Amino acid sequence: MVKERMMALAYGWGTILIIMVLSSFTLALFLKFSEMSQPTLQWATLVIGLITLFIGGFIAGAKGKEQGWLLGLFTGLGFLVFVLLFQYLGYQQGMSTSQLLYLGGYVVMALLGGMMGVNVGGKSK
Repeated sequence: MVKERMMALAYGWGTILIIMVLSSFTLALFLKFSEMSQPTLQWATLVIGLITLFIGGFIAGAKGKEQGWLLGLFTGLGFLVFVLLFQYLGYQQGMSTSQLLYLGGYVVMALLGGMMGVNVGGKSK
């Protein structure tokens, strides 16, 4: 049971990582070859992040088949911890209140994705 949940979380985190790398590459190309402004970039990264966390939570819930809200929550919290560690250890910076609000929104989207994904994933045995 625990192994299945950990695998579901790994699928969710892996999906988030892959989508984030691809979207970062795509946004970098847009910045290089277009006239994208800073406010547009901020909104694009927010929307892409919310969709990505929803998809990651959805996949974790679908793979886990039970307690999608918990799998989505842990998927989002795992992402939050990763971002906090990356920013603190890599850049020696703490979190601002606005960043915590954004990350809270990401966790909520992953939680919602997990709740929806468990309903699509089928029943457990």
